[in-house]
Amino acid sequence: MTGGTPFLDPDSPTGRMVYAAKRLAPGPVWRAMTAPYWWWYNRGRHQLAGALSPLRKQSIRQLRALRDIHKGQRCFILGNGPSLRQMDLSPLKNEITFGLNRIYLLFSEMGFETSYFVAINTLVIEQCAEEIRQLGMPKFITWRGRKWLRQAPGVLFLDTDYTDPPTFSTDVSGRVFEGSTVTYVAMQIAFHMGFEEVILIGVDHSFSSKGKPNETVISAGEDTNHFSPRYFDRGFRWQLPDLEASERAYEMAKEAYERHGRRILDATVGGKLEVFHKVAYESLF
Repeated sequence: MTGGTPFLDPDSPTGRMVYAAKRLAPGPVWRAMTAPYWWWYNRGRHQLAGALSPLRKQSIRQLRALRDIHKGQRCFILGNGPSLRQMDLSPLKNEITFGLNRIYLLFSEMGFETSYFVAINTLVIEQCAEEIRQLGMPKFITWRGRKWLRQAPGVLFLDTDYTDPPTFSTDVSGRVFEGSTVTYVAMQIAFHMGFEEVILIGVDHSFSSKGKPNETVISAGEDTNHFSPRYFDRGFRWQLPDLEASERAYEMAKEAYERHGRRILDATVGGKLEVFHKVAYESLF
């Protein structure tokens, strides 16, 4: 999922005006009219704030200090798909792991916490800021999330965005392309930290919810797309996935890893993603 665009109530006076104008204007004209605003909202204002902020400069120093600290090692990136319920996660207790978004809902059952945490979607960060703040591991958070996590301990702010050009960053102290999924950002962080082998689990790459990619919706009930019905439960604002865009990003990750003699493996149980070489989870221990 991408970073999260503003949720504009279509029933508000402003919402009615904006949506009426959008219906009347031809698509190319509307995009040309709104492009400067979206560049400023999605990128420009954050770049300016980052250039002036000691907090962002501190994060840059911390990120640079993490370069290659896990050189030659392996790690696991835990997606949040329902397939996690079909796996024995206990062997991961002694592995280096990356948890994403609301993975902490599973910590008590797992019996351990992930080594690192990553969140880049502003809708998730805004609604879960207090829960994220309580996490004890190092937390990689988009710079857009500074509004909610500025004073949180252990946060390293990333300059992530979801505008062109699409890239794979081997150094995450600079710009990091989001690729429509937090998993892609975790892959770039893992590369930056020197991991030679990255193993995916819980990346089901399949959603029962349908609709326009990246559209912001409000959950009407229990969540069937993730490992917990509480994940995006009733009333939670979230964005519908863009699976095609995330696949294009995964292809970039695969190429970057292989170009440097590294690899990404997919040990997801029953996952629909076909980009990476698949391995049986049990064979890894």
